[in-house]
Amino acid sequence: MLDEQQVTYRYREYTEEPLDREELGRVLAALGVNPRDVLRHRDPAYRELGLGGDESDAELIEAMVSRPTLLQRPIGWLGSRAVVGRPIETLLELVATAGE
Repeated sequence: MLDEQQVTYRYREYTEEPLDREELGRVLAALGVNPRDVLRHRDPAYRELGLGGDESDAELIEAMVSRPTLLQRPIGWLGSRAVVGRPIETLLELVATAGE
């Protein structure tokens, strides 16, 4: 969709180049959410790590850093703002409002 709109972007393969703690913290701040809000409960890693939903933010961040599939995606990040691209059209909205 971004290609169709001729939007320049950098795709980051999250399993090959995962976010570190600092980056994840910046992404969460840009999204304006806590880790629980972007946690994929249905991901196999959720069960494998024994997560139950009552973990602290720090524990969830640590889990997401070690198992990046736990993080909702795609995430569009532009300047100080970010969106989870579900639905994918939210990525276009982020680009469209970049100058605001």
